[in-house]
Amino acid sequence: MKLLCPRVITGSLTALNKGAVDWGFQGLIAYGCENIVVIVEPKIVQVIQALEKHRCAVVKVKWAKENYCHDLASSYNLRLASADVAGHIFVWDVAAAVTTAMFSDGNRPIQDMEWLSLQDTSHDLLAVLHPPHSLVLWNADTGTKIWKKTYTESLLSFSFDPFDAANVAFLGQDCLLLVGDFSCHKLPSSKGRKFYISNSGGNISGSGSSSSLGGHGSSFSGATGVDKRTGTRQTLRSKVKSLVMQEGKHSRIEDGSNIMLTDCLQLGYHPAWRHCLILVYPREVLLVDLQIKQTVGIIPLERTGSPFVQVYACRQRDMLICLHENGSITVRMRKLCCSPAPTPNEPGSPYMTVGDSNVDVMYELRCQSDPMRLNKQARIYSISACPVTENKFSLLLGDSRILFWELRTVELAFAPHAYNQPVMSPLHTPGENITDQCTIPDSWTFPYRNNISTPKMVLSDMIGSIDSKVKSEHEVAFKFLLVGLLSGVASPIVVLRMCPPLTTKNWNIYKALLAVGTTCGSVQIFNLATGALWKEFNLHSCSVRGLEWVSLTGFLSYAYPTPGTNGLVKNELLLIDINTGRTRQLRGNRTAEEPPIELVRVSYLKQYVVVTFKDCPMEIWDLRSFTLLRQMPPNFPIVTSLEWSPSATVKNLKRRHASQESAKGSSDSTVASAREQTPEHTAQGSPAVELVDRQENKAAALKEHFVFTDNEGQLYHFFVEGSTVREGSKIPPDGNMGLITCIAWKGDTMVLADMDGNLSIWDLKARISKAVPTHRGWIKKIRFAPGRGNMKLLILYGDGVDIWDAKEVELVSSIKTPKDLPKLQDVEWAASDRPLLATDDGCIRVLDMKMRVSCSQIQHHDTLEVIFSPYLLPGKASLTLQYHLQHQPWRENYSLQMTDLTDTSEEFTQKLVNEQVDIIDSELKEYLPNCRFGIAQRCLFVAQLFGNESEINFWTVALHYLRREKACPLGKSDSFIKRTSSDVFVPSDALSREVEDLVLLDNRQQSELRESQQLWKSLRGLPLDCCWDVLVDQETFLKCNLQKLALHESRCTSYELAQQCIQEMIFLGQGDRAVHMLLDTDADSHSYYADCLRACLVATIRSSGASQSTIKLVATNLIANGKLLGGYIS
Repeated sequence: MKLLCPRVITGSLTALNKGAVDWGFQGLIAYGCENIVVIVEPKIVQVIQALEKHRCAVVKVKWAKENYCHDLASSYNLRLASADVAGHIFVWDVAAAVTTAMFSDGNRPIQDMEWLSLQDTSHDLLAVLHPPHSLVLWNADTGTKIWKKTYTESLLSFSFDPFDAANVAFLGQDCLLLVGDFSCHKLPSSKGRKFYISNSGGNISGSGSSSSLGGHGSSFSGATGVDKRTGTRQTLRSKVKSLVMQEGKHSRIEDGSNIMLTDCLQLGYHPAWRHCLILVYPREVLLVDLQIKQTVGIIPLERTGSPFVQVYACRQRDMLICLHENGSITVRMRKLCCSPAPTPNEPGSPYMTVGDSNVDVMYELRCQSDPMRLNKQARIYSISACPVTENKFSLLLGDSRILFWELRTVELAFAPHAYNQPVMSPLHTPGENITDQCTIPDSWTFPYRNNISTPKMVLSDMIGSIDSKVKSEHEVAFKFLLVGLLSGVASPIVVLRMCPPLTTKNWNIYKALLAVGTTCGSVQIFNLATGALWKEFNLHSCSVRGLEWVSLTGFLSYAYPTPGTNGLVKNELLLIDINTGRTRQLRGNRTAEEPPIELVRVSYLKQYVVVTFKDCPMEIWDLRSFTLLRQMPPNFPIVTSLEWSPSATVKNLKRRHASQESAKGSSDSTVASAREQTPEHTAQGSPAVELVDRQENKAAALKEHFVFTDNEGQLYHFFVEGSTVREGSKIPPDGNMGLITCIAWKGDTMVLADMDGNLSIWDLKARISKAVPTHRGWIKKIRFAPGRGNMKLLILYGDGVDIWDAKEVELVSSIKTPKDLPKLQDVEWAASDRPLLATDDGCIRVLDMKMRVSCSQIQHHDTLEVIFSPYLLPGKASLTLQYHLQHQPWRENYSLQMTDLTDTSEEFTQKLVNEQVDIIDSELKEYLPNCRFGIAQRCLFVAQLFGNESEINFWTVALHYLRREKACPLGKSDSFIKRTSSDVFVPSDALSREVEDLVLLDNRQQSELRESQQLWKSLRGLPLDCCWDVLVDQETFLKCNLQKLALHESRCTSYELAQQCIQEMIFLGQGDRAVHMLLDTDADSHSYYADCLRACLVATIRSSGASQSTIKLVATNLIANGKLLGGYIS
């Protein structure tokens, strides 16, 4: 067990923390709680760090990007940027709990913040948006401002284009601002282009130039965002929301013609789809194609559906993760809804005509988690996703709870379906394990043979692309699984109480447990060594008023509701066993109302407990037998403070046993006989053992004594021994002291505190006292620190806390609230040198003796499990671990254990590497030595394990093309690829025959062909998804762009868009369709003649007889429309 170190245990969040959450490639989650940055390890579901330096609420946190080459100069480290509402930005070294930079642009607040990733010059650049319209680029390593750009519109958030670093989209209060000249080297020169979302055909008025890119109605129906009714081209166009650009200084849009962006919750580029912008509204999600400035997809909510809160767009697959107000999470996958209509000269073209076809992007609902029961404290704040796997999500609630969800695949036959919900088309796995189902030819040396299934670590391993043609028999569906729940402090806090201190007798079983009482009647038990919630007990129906430990495994809790006009309540005093959860009423089930309990004090030997009441006599109870020893008479003095004497120790108990050994022989014989009758396997807590324990405790009853004061300051001394309670001496009040509020007693020193802020320190051995004025006002609580000879005294005031040395009578440290910290609720000692503070913001702080440090290095914290994180290792050790896992050319056989570093100076590095290897997931450890696709696949798995963004991108593309290159020779040598004819579509095999132009194969050959094709496709793997853009193969690139072209043509609402579609058609080889669209130009248009000539030019490019027919048709149309000269020339 490590020593307790400074840390913060957080509670409820504020509304300003709503957007302050981020899951980084480092594998950790960071979120803001009040003014504290909290770091969570999702694998072990534990808070591993809490950083406190902000003076105001944290509004943004962002993990640094890992999209760069890691070496000793730029090793793996946990770097995080956090910003508060006052405009201060801190860059943290999370592992060391220190700041590396702090900067601000005056005292201007922060609206948004993002690290730059798509640039190679530096990975230290941070873009920050300040209201109302300033964007500042900072060097986060040095805190230097590189440039500052001021725009003309009020801006709320921004998003970088993941495909082009020069493009930035800003969300304004009433418009979208698109910037295309962002650069980290120089200040952007343009002010961007402003766009509005048009909802109906309104007129644009005002001075200055303007261009309308289509403004039409926006009525949508259906849960999928596509109108199921068949309609004409005008019906489809009437359902398009488009962007309207305004450039005039005084230009405006009519109120009825645009959608107010004030309701927009989120703006962001789609990482899997170039030129696509996502706008999230409470009742719908818009997908805007920035090439045509129109909405190409809408995800509306059902009438009874819960509104959207946030949308996370996945990169590996075109999938949206939607968070709703009721706490449910939905998964929606893209599906292109279209009607294929290939042209005669382009067979098999995945191209859709515009005519009467509907071409739209829809997102099918694939999976949904259960909604939650929420209240005012537990509101939905944010969702974050693991950027490496994209199948793990965390849901942050306002009461500091974090729910960890994992998206998994199940067999389609066992997939759960909602009531009355149609079954969606199945999803398919990527097909990596097809080679396990087929026989690999002996001539194949690649892929390597093994019987180990490939680990499915990321989303792309779980399902294939929605447009892929893999005919895998393994059909799956999604389901959500709750894999973890992390809870914080249930605010507001009422009382703290630390368990009995660590001693030489209990060090092997000791846990640093802290009991926290809350206003909702629950008691939480925290393990301060790990900072984690150990157990929680819902004990009372009203606020907890006080806690007292009776042992390391039990405590007393008392509570009562707010008193009425008569001042009477129903008190609850419970004894709880924290191991079993057993609860017992100490004072029985008393139904009559009585004055509220003011104080409960347990004796040092845990034999007796004193219960005091407001304006009523106190009670003394025996904790061993749960009996009332004495209830004081009505004329008994009113108790204002009380404390038990620490002089009754175990040594005194042993001395008493030795002196009374002969006197209690009969009792010992009774105990011995009871033990003989008890079986060895009798469980602790059984009746026989309880009988023995009671008899031993009864025989070992030791005299204990306590002191208390009354309203006049007089001190009373009482003795309790067995069932006897008798009064001792009385000490008259001190004239220099006011009303005594609390007493602390340790060894021969007793300290009394009053409501005027005075301390009276008594040396009982020397019989002298000393008055110490603190000048801080009413003293609420005083507590001695644990530990022999440790005379540090913790003093709680109404406006802060002090630590005094009672032996030297000097002030050690001091805190004033709310200047240094929020208002204090309670204080305690966590250890001999660790004060513990509970504050108004719902947090519990473990501080150092100076009460200035509240966080420490991660390596000093205890964790529930060992953490796998290269970012917590020294730079050399993390890189050694990476190279060791990737490739071992110096060894004949790959081995996970490192034994090659024989130098003494490298022993520590080797030990760290082997410790990290031991905690890697067992499935991955089994597969790494036997990777089916060699070193490249192993490097990809290691990159995903490390969260190295740059290497994940590199090895994903490299492995794909290495597999394709490896598959080409094997595929060409296979029998089904060999051809003697130049026509690859007509086999020349003698076993095949032609019947009515249909090719039929023999059943045996067809079976062999199917198996060989499956093997070849498995070896090649699936094509890269569209998110890889220009890095995909030619076939995939053409397919994606043809689908996008069909989408653009279906929304061709202006001549400019038609010309853009024609240009795309020519680039993609769709010449016939380009000719048709050019010939569709209206004869009254000023560009009619030019388009006719362009149609002739495009037609002549294709070497076919159709070009002459096109030219004749153009000439005829020109003559028919009165353009005789043009028709004659043609």
